[in-house]
Amino acid sequence: LTDEVVWGFFLCPQRNLLEEDSDEEEDFFLRGPSGPRFGPRNDKIRHVQNQVDEVIDVMQENITKVIERGERLDDLQDKSESLSDNATAFSNRAKQLRRQMWWRGCKMKAIVALVAVILLLVIIVPIVLKYHT
Repeated sequence: LTDEVVWGFFLCPQRNLLEEDSDEEEDFFLRGPSGPRFGPRNDKIRHVQNQVDEVIDVMQENITKVIERGERLDDLQDKSESLSDNATAFSNRAKQLRRQMWWRGCKMKAIVALVAVILLLVIIVPIVLKYHT
């Protein structure tokens, strides 16, 4: 390895080594030697290399699925936080509305009681004055 490759690896932490457009050096380190370098008597090595390639492909798919799942989980968490905020706002508004309706009920009862007292006074006062005089 050259110093440029080593420093390039450390200076580019976001670089994805499993991309399809990776160069030959990266492919060599990820997949090992490839091509018709194996003779017919090395079928075991070729078989093992094919298994390794399959495992690498499966792992790449798994990594992609994990990333997608993470994105879906982030979306779900955002929606959950939004729903929680809406539930809190709804609860606060419901408490406020309950207080308003309670006060409205109290005012209505007070008005009905006042009207009843006035009606009683209108009826009773003339009768009392009539018998008193």
